[in-house]
Amino acid sequence: MHNFKKIIKTIVVVAVCVTLLAGLDMALYPCTFMRNDIHAVVSNQYDDIILGTSHGMTDIDPAVMEEITGRSGHNVCVGGEYGIDAYYIARLIAEKQKPARIIYEIDPGYFVSEKEEGNNYLLFYHEFPFSNAKIEYFWNSIAKCNFRTVLFPWYEYSLGYELSKVKETFTQKWNKDYDIAHLKSDTQEYHESGLIERYPVDTTKLKMKDLKLFEEEQVNPQNMEYLGRLIDFCRENDIQFVAVTTPIPINTLQAYSDNYNAAWKYFGQYFDEHEVTYLNFNTQYFKAFSHDLSDYTDFDGHMNGNAAKEYSKVLANILKGEGV
Repeated sequence: MHNFKKIIKTIVVVAVCVTLLAGLDMALYPCTFMRNDIHAVVSNQYDDIILGTSHGMTDIDPAVMEEITGRSGHNVCVGGEYGIDAYYIARLIAEKQKPARIIYEIDPGYFVSEKEEGNNYLLFYHEFPFSNAKIEYFWNSIAKCNFRTVLFPWYEYSLGYELSKVKETFTQKWNKDYDIAHLKSDTQEYHESGLIERYPVDTTKLKMKDLKLFEEEQVNPQNMEYLGRLIDFCRENDIQFVAVTTPIPINTLQAYSDNYNAAWKYFGQYFDEHEVTYLNFNTQYFKAFSHDLSDYTDFDGHMNGNAAKEYSKVLANILKGEGV
């Protein structure tokens, strides 16, 4: 009897802790744009899924592309999305639907750096519904960094800032509300297609900040491993795979020409060897779109909304014209 009471007490304590943690998560972890993205791709069927980094996030609008290609799509790109994240997002999507094509935006800087613990570490995993992909994602990524962040996800955020939004956050989650009105600021806004539109800036005031520059000897093996796994996964599941590198301002290309030329050579050879279509808008498609800084919001290559719309048309026409 004594042991039975201890078991009951333990169960009650665990239940209270789980309830408390779930409540704190509901109230304090913000409703991010990734919440909308993951909900969209597991709830709807799309022809095209776009994966990649912040360049893809700001430069490629599936809604604009659909007007030309007739193919539906959703953009799941974001800053901090490494190969391992893209791979498991693709795995999750394939459990819920079957896209015809994955367009993967390639930023060379992401292949010479490592995924770091911080604000973006749980951005993707936190929104995954229960699935095989989520289980494997945990063991191969989250558990190797700091598994405790899964229990305390709000810890990565500034509570002083988010406390003012507790009621709004809790209500939105409780009602399963995916309204995007709050995903807007003075500098950018989120679109239903997954694109984050950046508003034009005064480019005369921009300064060139430190960039993640490519050097072949610094290539991270894990990043290349998951790029290869993503390509193989698409082939095994009859999903077309296309790699794209978006345009970069001419000022930046000239300032770091050695690094970029090394990157273009490296990835050009890699995708040739893997028989993957690679559309690089800084080499063979250089003239297809503007490299003038006025079309961007920084030297790194994030476009303003007007330029992103025009670039999405160019990309769609090339994909359609080449039958890829």
